[in-house]
Amino acid sequence: MQRRSMIGAGLALLGLGAAGGGYALWRRKSGRLPLPPLPPMAEEAAFLADFNAPLTPPSGPLRVFHIGHSLVGREMPAFLAQMAGHEYESQLGWGTSLREHWEERLTINGFDVENAHPRYRPARAALASGEYDALVLTEMSSVADSLRWHATPNYIAEWAKAARAGRPDIRVYLYQSWPNLDTPGGWEAQTDAQLPQYWIGEFLRRAHAAGSGPVHLIPAGAVLLAAVRAAEAGQIPGVTERQAFFSVSPEGVPDTVHMSDLGAWLVALTHFAVLYHQVPERPLTEVSHPDGRSFSLSPETAQALAGVVRGVIAGQPGTGVVL
Repeated sequence: MQRRSMIGAGLALLGLGAAGGGYALWRRKSGRLPLPPLPPMAEEAAFLADFNAPLTPPSGPLRVFHIGHSLVGREMPAFLAQMAGHEYESQLGWGTSLREHWEERLTINGFDVENAHPRYRPARAALASGEYDALVLTEMSSVADSLRWHATPNYIAEWAKAARAGRPDIRVYLYQSWPNLDTPGGWEAQTDAQLPQYWIGEFLRRAHAAGSGPVHLIPAGAVLLAAVRAAEAGQIPGVTERQAFFSVSPEGVPDTVHMSDLGAWLVALTHFAVLYHQVPERPLTEVSHPDGRSFSLSPETAQALAGVVRGVIAGQPGTGVVL
């Protein structure tokens, strides 16, 4: 399988190419990529206007393209598509940054494995086709490293501009994920802090300064955090601990970052709420994996989790949704 069907222009598109020995020397010494500056006050107002602007609810099913890694995976988009009745495609990897998806010269680890399914489509060709109503991007879950070494805002901007070159009215979203459960500083505190600090304050603000245009937020990490707190407070019927939202290996080893079926269902419902501007009173309680296996949860559990999603979306700026 070829990684993409179109050759990227690479760093030249970011203005980081041969223009300068100064840049090259700085790059060799630091190992970092330069970031767009945080916007001055006048541009900050423009960012906030775009970030906070409500979108018009779609009139029907969307066609959605996902770019990311195993926290997108195959199951979550499939569950979302069943909730929405929409079509989708994706390009995935293992722990892949948006930079690695963009740059032809960089390796996407796990590319052949993660994209060996009928929903794979090369990302550049997909967006150039103009066939998609929405693009959902996510970054590697180690957000400090992605900012430091992978220049996340630059690549949010590049993907958004590429999407709008293919279709000017496409809606672009950034899916907020979460750190490992054993992350230093505590999972709850880090998940809570990273949303304003990194996902909004660094990634989206700087991407806007780099010309991304409006990019809205899918606050899945915030929803997962709220669901964990609700479950551990006894407010989610049948779910009492955080590991229920995370997978466990066949040998019984708990996974500290990847979703269980319940977690994938919850993240899919969060995507649905943002993309379609609604949280169903009776969410879909039985969904199928791409391989045909089914997952179900009780109506009581589904309704309680839908209430968590509704509460987070209603209180979170930047989603484009008014509930």
